[in-house]
Amino acid sequence: MDNALFDYSPIVDREPIRWPGGARVAFYVGLNVEHYQVDRPSTSIFPGTAGLAPDPLNYGWRDYGPRVGIWRLIESLDRHGLRASVMLNSDVTRHYPQIIEAGRARGWAWVAHGRDNSTFQADMSVEDERAYLTEVVGTIEAATGRRPRGWLGPALTETFRTPELLAGLGLDYVLDWANDDQPYRLNVPGMLSVPYSIEVNDISLFVGKSLSGPDFVRIVEDQLDQLYADSATSGRVMSLVLHPFVINQPFRHKYLDQALEHIANHPGVWLTTSDEIAEHYARTTARSGE
Repeated sequence: MDNALFDYSPIVDREPIRWPGGARVAFYVGLNVEHYQVDRPSTSIFPGTAGLAPDPLNYGWRDYGPRVGIWRLIESLDRHGLRASVMLNSDVTRHYPQIIEAGRARGWAWVAHGRDNSTFQADMSVEDERAYLTEVVGTIEAATGRRPRGWLGPALTETFRTPELLAGLGLDYVLDWANDDQPYRLNVPGMLSVPYSIEVNDISLFVGKSLSGPDFVRIVEDQLDQLYADSATSGRVMSLVLHPFVINQPFRHKYLDQALEHIANHPGVWLTTSDEIAEHYARTTARSGE
Protein backbone atom coordinates (compact mmCIF):
# COMPACT_ATOMS: atom_id res chain seq x y z
CA MET A 1 0.00 0.00 0.00
CA ASP A 2 1.34 3.42 -0.93
CA ASN A 3 1.23 6.17 1.68
CA ALA A 4 -1.47 8.64 0.65
CA LEU A 5 -1.18 10.84 3.75
CA PHE A 6 1.58 13.07 2.33
CA ASP A 7 3.48 13.61 -0.90
CA TYR A 8 7.21 13.48 -1.46
CA SER A 9 8.71 16.96 -1.11
CA PRO A 10 12.51 17.39 -1.25
CA ILE A 11 13.55 20.04 1.23
CA VAL A 12 15.72 21.83 -1.35
CA ASP A 13 12.69 22.58 -3.57
CA ARG A 14 10.44 24.31 -1.02
CA GLU A 15 9.40 27.87 -0.38
CA PRO A 16 11.75 29.35 2.27
CA ILE A 17 10.48 29.44 5.84
CA ARG A 18 11.10 32.59 7.90
CA TRP A 19 10.80 32.36 11.67
CA PRO A 20 9.92 35.36 13.89
CA GLY A 21 12.65 37.86 14.66
CA GLY A 22 14.94 36.52 11.97
CA ALA A 23 15.58 33.30 13.87
CA ARG A 24 16.99 30.40 11.87
CA VAL A 25 16.02 27.45 14.08
CA ALA A 26 12.71 27.02 15.91
CA PHE A 27 13.34 24.98 19.06
CA TYR A 28 10.85 23.25 21.34
CA VAL A 29 11.09 20.86 24.28
CA GLY A 30 8.88 17.82 23.68
CA LEU A 31 8.12 16.82 27.28
CA ASN A 32 6.36 13.46 27.57
CA VAL A 33 4.11 13.37 30.64
CA GLU A 34 2.62 9.92 30.72
CA HIS A 35 0.60 7.42 32.75
CA TYR A 36 1.19 3.68 32.53
CA GLN A 37 -1.20 0.90 33.52
CA VAL A 38 0.22 -1.21 36.32
CA ASP A 39 -0.73 -4.57 34.78
CA ARG A 40 0.44 -4.06 31.18
CA PRO A 41 3.98 -4.12 29.76
CA SER A 42 5.46 -0.94 28.36
CA THR A 43 8.78 0.90 27.99
CA SER A 44 11.20 -1.01 30.21
CA ILE A 45 14.77 -0.81 31.43
CA PHE A 46 14.96 -4.55 32.29
CA PRO A 47 13.20 -6.93 29.88
CA GLY A 48 13.47 -9.88 32.27
CA THR A 49 10.41 -8.80 34.26
CA ALA A 50 8.59 -6.72 31.63
CA GLY A 51 5.87 -9.35 31.09
CA LEU A 52 4.95 -9.71 34.76
CA ALA A 53 1.90 -8.18 36.43
CA PRO A 54 2.72 -6.37 38.54
CA ASP A 55 6.25 -5.48 37.45
CA PRO A 56 7.59 -3.31 40.29
CA LEU A 57 11.03 -2.91 38.69
CA ASN A 58 9.93 -1.35 35.41
CA TYR A 59 6.72 0.28 36.63
CA GLY A 60 8.63 1.93 39.46
CA TRP A 61 11.30 3.15 37.04
CA ARG A 62 8.63 4.82 34.91
CA ASP A 63 6.78 6.15 37.95
CA TYR A 64 9.87 8.10 39.01
CA GLY A 65 8.95 10.63 36.32
CA PRO A 66 5.77 12.16 37.77
CA ARG A 67 6.85 11.69 41.38
CA VAL A 68 10.36 13.18 41.21
CA GLY A 69 11.88 13.71 37.77
CA ILE A 70 9.47 16.24 36.36
CA TRP A 71 9.93 18.60 39.29
CA ARG A 72 13.67 18.60 38.70
CA LEU A 73 13.00 19.27 35.01
CA ILE A 74 10.64 22.15 35.76
CA GLU A 75 13.41 23.90 37.70
CA SER A 76 15.67 23.72 34.63
CA LEU A 77 12.99 24.91 32.21
CA ASP A 78 12.24 27.87 34.46
CA ARG A 79 15.92 28.71 34.83
CA HIS A 80 16.40 28.87 31.06
CA GLY A 81 13.10 30.58 30.25
CA LEU A 82 11.67 27.62 28.34
CA ARG A 83 8.04 26.58 28.03
CA ALA A 84 7.34 22.90 27.43
CA SER A 85 5.29 21.34 24.68
CA VAL A 86 3.74 18.58 26.76
CA MET A 87 2.85 15.26 25.15
CA LEU A 88 0.04 14.59 27.61
CA ASN A 89 -1.78 11.35 28.31
CA SER A 90 -5.29 12.36 29.32
CA ASP A 91 -5.18 10.05 32.37
CA VAL A 92 -2.42 12.28 33.76
CA THR A 93 -5.08 14.87 34.49
CA ARG A 94 -6.73 12.44 36.90
CA HIS A 95 -3.68 10.81 38.47
CA TYR A 96 -1.22 13.74 38.69
CA PRO A 97 -3.23 16.99 38.82
CA GLN A 98 -0.35 18.90 40.42
CA ILE A 99 1.57 18.58 37.14
CA ILE A 100 -1.33 20.13 35.25
CA GLU A 101 -1.42 23.00 37.75
CA ALA A 102 2.31 23.61 37.29
CA GLY A 103 1.98 23.62 33.51
CA ARG A 104 -1.00 25.96 33.47
CA ALA A 105 0.92 28.43 35.61
CA ARG A 106 3.77 28.37 33.07
CA GLY A 107 1.78 28.58 29.84
CA TRP A 108 2.79 25.15 28.57
CA ALA A 109 1.42 23.90 25.25
CA TRP A 110 -0.66 20.73 25.63
CA VAL A 111 -0.36 18.10 22.90
CA ALA A 112 -2.83 15.21 23.11
CA HIS A 113 -0.93 11.94 23.59
CA GLY A 114 -3.66 9.34 24.01
CA ARG A 115 -5.35 8.16 27.19
CA ASP A 116 -2.26 6.41 28.59
CA ASN A 117 0.99 5.01 27.27
CA SER A 118 -0.15 1.42 27.63
CA THR A 119 -2.96 1.76 25.05
CA PHE A 120 -2.17 1.87 21.32
CA GLN A 121 -4.83 2.64 18.73
CA ALA A 122 -3.46 1.09 15.54
CA ASP A 123 -6.10 -1.68 15.42
CA MET A 124 -9.13 0.37 16.47
CA SER A 125 -12.25 0.51 14.33
CA VAL A 126 -13.19 3.95 13.03
CA GLU A 127 -16.08 4.18 15.50
CA ASP A 128 -13.93 3.18 18.46
CA GLU A 129 -11.12 5.52 17.43
CA ARG A 130 -13.45 8.49 16.98
CA ALA A 131 -14.90 7.94 20.46
CA TYR A 132 -11.41 7.44 21.93
CA LEU A 133 -9.99 10.61 20.39
CA THR A 134 -13.04 12.63 21.39
CA GLU A 135 -12.66 11.48 24.99
CA VAL A 136 -8.91 12.18 25.11
CA VAL A 137 -9.17 15.66 23.61
CA GLY A 138 -12.17 16.60 25.75
CA THR A 139 -10.55 15.41 28.97
CA ILE A 140 -7.39 17.43 28.30
CA GLU A 141 -9.38 20.53 27.41
CA ALA A 142 -11.46 20.30 30.58
CA ALA A 143 -8.39 19.92 32.80
CA THR A 144 -6.05 22.46 31.17
CA GLY A 145 -8.55 25.06 29.99
CA ARG A 146 -7.17 24.79 26.43
CA ARG A 147 -8.21 22.51 23.61
CA PRO A 148 -5.14 20.67 22.27
CA ARG A 149 -4.04 21.70 18.80
CA GLY A 150 -1.56 18.87 18.23
CA TRP A 151 -1.39 15.10 18.55
CA LEU A 152 1.32 12.53 19.29
CA GLY A 153 0.14 8.93 19.45
CA PRO A 154 1.37 6.71 22.30
CA ALA A 155 4.54 5.19 20.82
CA LEU A 156 3.69 7.36 17.76
CA THR A 157 0.83 5.01 16.80
CA GLU A 158 -1.96 6.00 14.43
CA THR A 159 -4.48 4.38 12.14
CA PHE A 160 -4.78 5.47 8.53
CA ARG A 161 -7.77 7.58 9.62
CA THR A 162 -6.24 9.36 12.62
CA PRO A 163 -5.31 12.73 11.03
CA GLU A 164 -8.75 13.05 9.42
CA LEU A 165 -10.50 12.25 12.70
CA LEU A 166 -8.30 14.73 14.55
CA ALA A 167 -9.07 17.44 11.99
CA GLY A 168 -12.75 16.82 12.66
CA LEU A 169 -12.09 17.52 16.34
CA GLY A 170 -10.41 20.85 15.55
CA LEU A 171 -6.76 19.80 15.85
CA ASP A 172 -4.34 21.03 13.20
CA TYR A 173 -1.08 19.09 13.46
CA VAL A 174 0.46 15.71 14.26
CA LEU A 175 3.98 14.79 15.40
CA ASP A 176 3.90 11.08 14.58
CA TRP A 177 5.55 11.18 11.15
CA ALA A 178 9.09 12.07 12.18
CA ASN A 179 10.50 12.42 8.67
CA ASP A 180 11.47 16.09 8.23
CA ASP A 181 13.27 19.15 9.60
CA GLN A 182 10.40 21.45 8.60
CA PRO A 183 6.63 21.41 8.99
CA TYR A 184 4.63 20.39 5.95
CA ARG A 185 0.99 19.99 4.95
CA LEU A 186 -0.66 16.59 4.96
CA ASN A 187 -3.17 15.51 2.34
CA VAL A 188 -5.88 16.13 4.94
CA PRO A 189 -7.36 19.64 4.81
CA GLY A 190 -6.09 21.79 7.65
CA MET A 191 -3.59 19.25 9.00
CA LEU A 192 0.18 19.68 9.27
CA SER A 193 3.06 17.44 10.25
CA VAL A 194 5.48 19.13 12.68
CA PRO A 195 8.99 17.69 13.25
CA TYR A 196 9.52 15.44 16.24
CA SER A 197 12.79 13.62 16.94
CA ILE A 198 13.08 9.87 17.32
CA GLU A 199 16.87 10.02 17.76
CA VAL A 200 17.48 13.21 19.78
CA ASN A 201 15.26 11.60 22.35
CA ASP A 202 16.32 10.40 25.78
CA ILE A 203 14.63 7.01 25.38
CA SER A 204 16.59 6.28 22.20
CA LEU A 205 19.88 7.66 23.51
CA PHE A 206 19.98 6.40 27.08
CA VAL A 207 17.74 3.32 27.08
CA GLY A 208 18.30 2.23 23.50
CA LYS A 209 22.03 3.01 23.22
CA SER A 210 23.20 3.40 26.85
CA LEU A 211 25.01 6.64 26.07
CA SER A 212 26.54 8.84 28.77
CA GLY A 213 25.54 12.33 29.89
CA PRO A 214 28.47 13.98 28.04
CA ASP A 215 27.47 12.03 24.91
CA PHE A 216 23.98 13.52 25.23
CA VAL A 217 25.29 17.08 25.46
CA ARG A 218 27.50 16.59 22.43
CA ILE A 219 24.64 15.13 20.38
CA VAL A 220 22.32 18.02 21.25
CA GLU A 221 25.01 20.55 20.34
CA ASP A 222 25.81 18.75 17.09
CA GLN A 223 22.13 18.61 16.17
CA LEU A 224 21.72 22.34 16.68
CA ASP A 225 24.94 23.17 14.85
CA GLN A 226 23.93 21.22 11.75
CA LEU A 227 20.36 22.55 11.68
CA TYR A 228 21.68 26.09 12.12
CA ALA A 229 24.05 25.60 9.18
CA ASP A 230 21.23 24.14 7.07
CA SER A 231 18.98 27.10 7.88
CA ALA A 232 21.02 29.74 6.05
CA THR A 233 18.30 30.03 3.40
CA SER A 234 15.24 28.50 5.08
CA GLY A 235 14.27 27.88 8.70
CA ARG A 236 14.50 24.53 10.44
CA VAL A 237 12.89 22.94 13.52
CA MET A 238 14.71 21.25 16.38
CA SER A 239 12.87 19.23 19.00
CA LEU A 240 14.42 17.82 22.15
CA VAL A 241 12.30 14.89 23.32
CA LEU A 242 12.40 14.18 27.05
CA HIS A 243 10.89 11.72 29.52
CA PRO A 244 11.39 12.72 33.17
CA PHE A 245 11.90 9.13 34.32
CA VAL A 246 14.96 8.97 32.03
CA ILE A 247 16.65 12.36 31.62
CA ASN A 248 15.94 13.54 35.15
CA GLN A 249 17.58 10.69 36.99
CA PRO A 250 19.98 12.47 39.39
CA PHE A 251 23.16 11.43 37.59
CA ARG A 252 21.87 12.64 34.21
CA HIS A 253 20.11 15.85 35.14
CA LYS A 254 23.10 18.19 35.05
CA TYR A 255 23.76 17.20 31.44
CA LEU A 256 20.26 18.19 30.45
CA ASP A 257 20.83 21.54 32.15
CA GLN A 258 24.06 22.00 30.18
CA ALA A 259 22.29 21.19 26.91
CA LEU A 260 19.44 23.60 27.62
CA GLU A 261 21.88 26.34 28.53
CA HIS A 262 23.66 25.91 25.19
CA ILE A 263 20.41 26.11 23.25
CA ALA A 264 18.90 28.99 25.23
CA ASN A 265 22.01 31.14 24.68
CA HIS A 266 22.58 30.24 21.03
CA PRO A 267 22.02 33.11 18.56
CA GLY A 268 19.30 32.73 15.97
CA VAL A 269 17.16 30.26 17.93
CA TRP A 270 13.45 30.86 18.48
CA LEU A 271 12.57 29.29 21.86
CA THR A 272 8.97 28.32 21.27
CA THR A 273 6.38 25.52 21.36
CA SER A 274 5.10 23.06 18.81
CA ASP A 275 1.77 24.94 18.80
CA GLU A 276 3.45 28.20 17.84
CA ILE A 277 5.55 26.52 15.15
CA ALA A 278 2.44 25.03 13.55
CA GLU A 279 0.52 28.31 13.77
CA HIS A 280 3.35 30.37 12.27
CA TYR A 281 3.93 27.92 9.43
CA ALA A 282 0.23 27.69 8.56
CA ARG A 283 -0.17 31.47 8.61
CA THR A 284 2.95 32.48 6.67
CA THR A 285 3.59 29.71 4.15
CA ALA A 286 1.65 29.36 0.93
CA ARG A 287 -0.18 26.10 0.24
CA SER A 288 1.46 25.66 -3.15
CA GLY A 289 5.12 25.14 -3.93
CA GLU A 290 5.92 23.02 -0.86
